[in-house]
Amino acid sequence: MITSYFTIFRFQTGVTIESTPVANSDGYIHTALEEIVSLTCKHNTTSEDDNELVWLRNDVQVSLNEGNKKGQSRVCISPVILEDRETTFTCHLRNNASDRHSVVLNVTHAPPLTDPEVVTVEEEASLILKCNIEAYPPVSSVVWKLNGTNVDLKASQLTLTNDGLFSTLTTEKVQRSLHEATYHCETESPLYGPQTKVFTVHVTDKTLKFPLYPMIAGIVVVSLTALLAVAARWRKIVKVGKNS
Repeated sequence: MITSYFTIFRFQTGVTIESTPVANSDGYIHTALEEIVSLTCKHNTTSEDDNELVWLRNDVQVSLNEGNKKGQSRVCISPVILEDRETTFTCHLRNNASDRHSVVLNVTHAPPLTDPEVVTVEEEASLILKCNIEAYPPVSSVVWKLNGTNVDLKASQLTLTNDGLFSTLTTEKVQRSLHEATYHCETESPLYGPQTKVFTVHVTDKTLKFPLYPMIAGIVVVSLTALLAVAARWRKIVKVGKNS
């Protein structure tokens, strides 16, 4: 996210950027996901040789059409996506990089909570439910509910962690009586209000897992041993036959 102490330094030059939405006095353009941001760079020079403009996106040059470089140049961000957060757009004269102007996109968005999710897990296996809470501004609260009631971590033998990006509910050993349920991850955003992600957990019977590779190795050893025994017996019979 963009911190309040960040400052855009601008030179007192002839290059200016006009934007829609309009940038504030600190050079921030407040926008949201899926919106459109239009930037127009202008320079007051009248010389055809000195007024070619260059755009940078986070210090990487933007490819422009030939007709979009002289005297005035326009770029459009359509639509705004998550990767545009904190992106700095700078316009400067090609032959004088110090003659420049910059703006920063301040992208707000709600937590990207997706459609309901169905989770199937075996009894006694581990269960992990991850709720993406990344947002700007950050969510003010996250609450997990189990069948409509706030999760009692001790009673349900669940563990809750939160790293600022994901709120995660886990258990190392699933029990059908405790964990087969509907879970709600409910967030509250100061800008976008409440958002909810729903998980439906189905617990199936534990399946007996055979150690396949050791079994195959054992079968091979037994088979080879049997073949060697048969071969040894056959050689003994042949030897007795010759001596009789």
